[in-house]
Amino acid sequence: MRLPQKLSTLLSCFVVSCISLFGAGCSPRNFLTRRLAGDLIAAAEAFKAPQLFWLRSGVISNKEFSSPEMMVLKRRGWVVGNEQKKCPIGVDPAPCWDVLLTPLGVDTVRPLISTAVPDAGTIAIQAARREMLGISGISKAGNFADVEFVWHWVSLNQVGAALYDSGVRYRSTVAFRSYDDGWRVVEQGVSPSQPLEDALRNAQPAAP
Repeated sequence: MRLPQKLSTLLSCFVVSCISLFGAGCSPRNFLTRRLAGDLIAAAEAFKAPQLFWLRSGVISNKEFSSPEMMVLKRRGWVVGNEQKKCPIGVDPAPCWDVLLTPLGVDTVRPLISTAVPDAGTIAIQAARREMLGISGISKAGNFADVEFVWHWVSLNQVGAALYDSGVRYRSTVAFRSYDDGWRVVEQGVSPSQPLEDALRNAQPAAP
């Protein structure tokens, strides 16, 4: 079946325009769509880096012992603290607490240990990772753009599930910059807008 003359002409012009664009060095990365922005953010090292939870044992201050994270560990029966009337030099405010892993805590934490700080009683646990939920807006200005996106935590283990609520969504805004080979996420401060690492650190809870 032959196409109408006018439609055939329009299609021919479209094909020629596409060939000209890509012949001039264009690529899909030259057009900052929501899909491209989401893919580039999700592939960035700062976004993919797992969230480390640093668990300290030994004598710690009352402020640290009363932190929300430590309260969760105590409720789970993973740690206990013995009150110390006198704090070591440099550890305050009093009272201080000598924190120990319970047998249940040892069984829970031991398989998850990724890094230990020698002689510091500190262990690092990979607790959660970020997951992209979507791009909520793109604002362009020349070779720069601000991309607003929504993400949440996905737990990697029991500790992550206890500390990071996957139901809480976070909203961040990150800078993009257009180069000769297309758009890239700004991972270091080279524009008036914030780079990805700062965008994730400054994320705000978002409504579902």
